[in-house]
Amino acid sequence: MFDAKLQTKPAVRMQRSRGAARAGFSGARLTGLHQSGSAKAILPRVPGSPEVVFLNTSGGLTSGDTLSYQTELDAGAMLVATTQAAERAYRADDGPAQVEVRHSVGSGCHLDWLPQETILFDRAKLARDTTISLASNASCLMLEAVVLGRAAMGEQVRDLQFFDMRRIERAGKPVFFEPFLLNSDILAKGPRSTVLGEARAFATLVLCRQGAEDAVEPLRAVLDEPGVEGAASGFDGKCVIRLLAQDGWPMRRQIIRLFNALRRDQAAPRVWQI
Repeated sequence: MFDAKLQTKPAVRMQRSRGAARAGFSGARLTGLHQSGSAKAILPRVPGSPEVVFLNTSGGLTSGDTLSYQTELDAGAMLVATTQAAERAYRADDGPAQVEVRHSVGSGCHLDWLPQETILFDRAKLARDTTISLASNASCLMLEAVVLGRAAMGEQVRDLQFFDMRRIERAGKPVFFEPFLLNSDILAKGPRSTVLGEARAFATLVLCRQGAEDAVEPLRAVLDEPGVEGAASGFDGKCVIRLLAQDGWPMRRQIIRLFNALRRDQAAPRVWQI
């Protein structure tokens, strides 16, 4: 008999993206800037408060990709941080992509964290962890918006693993804590699901500052964009707005109207207007 060996092909090692970008401000002065891998931080010239635009040059996220964005504010800094375009999470055949967002907002500072929407494609796997740490007298406005596929392309999302952890802390104590899970089992329930119903786009906008409750009624007055369901509530120095929509475009219009109501002295970030 002849000896025989089982011939096997070595596993293909797929290339993965790694990216980290960080910006620091003291007052209106840039004090630190770091960028590596696929993550970039762009500093456009804008009137008013400084603006940081984060960018993922890999074009999207899939299994094993890691991405990190971070800002640090002190000495009364007022910063607008956003993303250059919608982030995309594509089909993943292995573990999830990992995204970490960390913002440190020092005494007397304010941060607007206004990333553009995240688009989740069928079979995407994404784990994201966002934490905003506020000093006792700091404030912030935080947005998270998600769209399930592209309606104009006829895309349907049926298989998904998405875990999104959102935290806002003040002086080390949590003031907003929201772990959000959306997976294939929940999507399979369709309109029976208490999470989304028939919506394929959703967003949460949170304002944390002294007197944030006073913003509830003005915001409710503009929650009338066709094709979008919205609600606002306020308590204990917070105002929370929830949105559900059939598509990302009407939701985006509603978000910009909310920006205009909350940020009367500033237009929406320039990249949102393109």
